Order: sequence, then C-alpha cells, then structure tokens
Amino acid sequence: MQYRIVGTVMQALEVLLTSGEAVYTESGGMAWMMGQVHMETNTRGGVLKGLGRALAGESLFLTTYTCQGPKCLVVFTPEAPGKILPLELQAGQSVIAQRDAFMCAQSSVSVEMHFRKRLGAGLFGGEGFILQKITGPGVAFLEIPGEVREYTLAEGQVMRIDPGHIAAFEPTVAYSIERVKGLKNILFSGEGLFLATLRGPGRVWLQTMPLPNLAQKLARYMPFKRS
Repeated sequence: MQYRIVGTVMQALEVLLTSGEAVYTESGGMAWMMGQVHMETNTRGGVLKGLGRALAGESLFLTTYTCQGPKCLVVFTPEAPGKILPLELQAGQSVIAQRDAFMCAQSSVSVEMHFRKRLGAGLFGGEGFILQKITGPGVAFLEIPGEVREYTLAEGQVMRIDPGHIAAFEPTVAYSIERVKGLKNILFSGEGLFLATLRGPGRVWLQTMPLPNLAQKLARYMPFKRS
C-alpha cells in the first residue's frame, strides 16, 4: 500500500492500492475513489467489538475497500480542519488516541476502546473515560484538529498540558490529572481546575485546536434560535 497526504488546512489522504490490498474506515469516511474497488460494510469482529468502537467515538459499522483491479485509488478526508497523522505500527505496537481520532487503516490494524483506569483522569481528562487503542501491524491514520506537535519524553520526563490538547500517546506514557495550584491561577488563568500530566518514556502527539475550544469560539457568532 502506498499513500500520499496532500493539502495544508483541509488535508486529504490518497491511498493507492494494488490488486488484493485493502483499507478500512468508519462508516461515511470515504470521499472518492477510482478503479475496481469492492466495498464491504460490517461490524468487523462482531457486534460487541462494534459497540466498543462506538463507545470510543467511532461508528458501529466499518467499511473495507478492497482493490480488485491492477490499481485503485481511495481518498479520505477529515471531518474538521487539521492534520492527518500516519502511524506505521509494528506487530503488537499500540497507540492510545482521543475519541473519534481514527480515520482509516490497513486490514491488519485493530481498533478497540481503551479505558482510563484512574477516576480523576476519566472525570477531568478532557475526553472522558473511554479512548481508542490502535494496534499494529500495519499503517493507520488519525485525523487531528489543528496542527500536530510530536514530543518524545525520556524516562521520568514530565509534561503538563491542558487535557483537551492531548491527541495521542504511547502506552508507555503514564497519564494522570493534577489540580492547578493557587486560588488566583484557578480563578483568573482561564486554564480551569485541572491539568494533565504525561510522564515518559514514550512519544506524545499534541493538537493545537481542540474541537470544543473551536465550537465555543464559533458559538459567540451564532444567532440564537428563538422558539
């Protein structure tokens, strides 16, 4: 499988498949395609796995696109302005991502829900208790609102982050929530009561534009609907 990411603010993912190769996505995730492409929609792994994915922000059904000619082109586009993040995963290698981040992947990649074990992280972590766990082998693609910054944390190295800016991280990274210190910081900093703490080792991907922040900003300019 070959792929190309094109564009800047509203990117597109062009996936070039040869005979027998396949890629799958959530329901409605494909934008356009060329060639002899066979579509098959199902729960991919059964109803229980489908329900688990739905809890993690994806659709109950997934659609697989299989090339039945010499070459096929399938194109995917994100739901919001941002970046497409490719992940080339080895067998058993996983990445934990925010809800609704999964875009598409090779057939060998699995997507399942992932629970935050700590109560505080689930209540105040910005994305709730349920995240997505994406496991190789194969290439997977995430759609991340805004720009993406990648950091590699050393053993014991710590980052403190507004929880909404966490796009994905490796399972080796420890995630916790801590309260902002100082009454004036809580009342006037605009950062809320809690910050997320990520402790290495491992890679972390951060996003510059959480969708709730964008929605809140746009809501100021939306006319009120009168009943």
